[in-house]
Amino acid sequence: MISAQTVGAFWNAVRNHQPLSVGLNCSIGPDLMRPFLAELAGRADTFISCYPNAGLPNPLTPTGFDLEPKDMARFMAEFADSHLCNIAGGCCGNTPEHIAAITRALEKKPARTCTIVKPEMALSGSLPFTPVAGTFLMVGERTNVAGSPKFAKLVKAGNYEEAVSVARQQVDTGANVIDVCMDDGLIDGVAAMTRFLQLIGSEPEIAKVPVMVDSSKWEVIEAGLKCLQGKGIVNSISLKEGEAKFLEQARTILRYGAAVVVMAFDENGQAAGYAEKIRICERAYRLLVDTVGFPPEDIIFDPNILTVGTGIEEHNNYAVDYIEATRWIKSHLPHAKVSGGVSNVSFSFRGNNPVREAMHSAFLYHAIKAGMDMGIVNPSMLEVYEEVPKDLLALVEDVLLNRRPDATERLVDFGEKLKAAAP
Repeated sequence: MISAQTVGAFWNAVRNHQPLSVGLNCSIGPDLMRPFLAELAGRADTFISCYPNAGLPNPLTPTGFDLEPKDMARFMAEFADSHLCNIAGGCCGNTPEHIAAITRALEKKPARTCTIVKPEMALSGSLPFTPVAGTFLMVGERTNVAGSPKFAKLVKAGNYEEAVSVARQQVDTGANVIDVCMDDGLIDGVAAMTRFLQLIGSEPEIAKVPVMVDSSKWEVIEAGLKCLQGKGIVNSISLKEGEAKFLEQARTILRYGAAVVVMAFDENGQAAGYAEKIRICERAYRLLVDTVGFPPEDIIFDPNILTVGTGIEEHNNYAVDYIEATRWIKSHLPHAKVSGGVSNVSFSFRGNNPVREAMHSAFLYHAIKAGMDMGIVNPSMLEVYEEVPKDLLALVEDVLLNRRPDATERLVDFGEKLKAAAP
């Protein structure tokens, strides 16, 4: 594509429209078109069209192009024999004689049968991205004004060029997707989202990854969707305002072709305990799949990662409830994914990065084992689980897994000693 988007990324972005046919035309001759056609034919579960030019321009030939009718017929016959296309034709340089020769070459060829594509999430920026089963997808959180004071300061100052460097750093340190959020009372969310996404779309090293458009304001989400050339993710919708609004927003997201994060909220508020988490997620899943026709592989549930270690007893089981809800969703809601904002779990230890990083690492270790597919994280600050000091790890897991009533006090005391010992 002129934008540098690849064939696979393009297909991921348009597949939700269920086209009768998708194909390639113009720009190049059949010899150069073949590898791209082969990639498309291997991915697309629909008919394939192919209209190559008659080779390269050549002013010394009668038609102005290199390939004669017999040459086009030979190439197109090979495409048919290799099951690469269903609809054949020619673009620049093809005369009625070229089309007649292609017709004769193809009239007895068997039709290409459509590929059956298994249901799996397939995202894209300028490059395709299909998460590999069993691997954790990291969503970079530092391009969120609520999660990064540096990014918020740059956006508020109108310094978008430097703000782009924050996105680049997230990709460079391993983010598979970048979360972009402009929710701040001092920021025009629609204008900021539009401007920032346009800028990163022109940066090849950033534009290659999918974007998660993140906002609590629907008009900001829709403004972001209009700027994505690939297939991104909307974060988020919920049943908080009732079924009618939920269905309307879901249908709009489906029309734009994005995947969606569904928060475990309903008309009664945020789900905190296990039973409420799975009840709301199952209700939302049935509405999306049965009523809207939303692809289940494009549904991502966020069952609410809530803060533990607050000193309030009813909060003690929040991490366990999330982990168990994740396990239930993966067992009962086919093809759905599970995500969450990982830093939420450690908010009660703000200002103590060693403890917070250990909590994130340990939480992810147990949540991923339960089936968590992705999370909003700062990839540059994730500690490896096996490298967390054992004494700290034991105290952290006591809190996260609610293993003893004095777990929070013990971790607070240890955290204070870590801070005092820091240089």
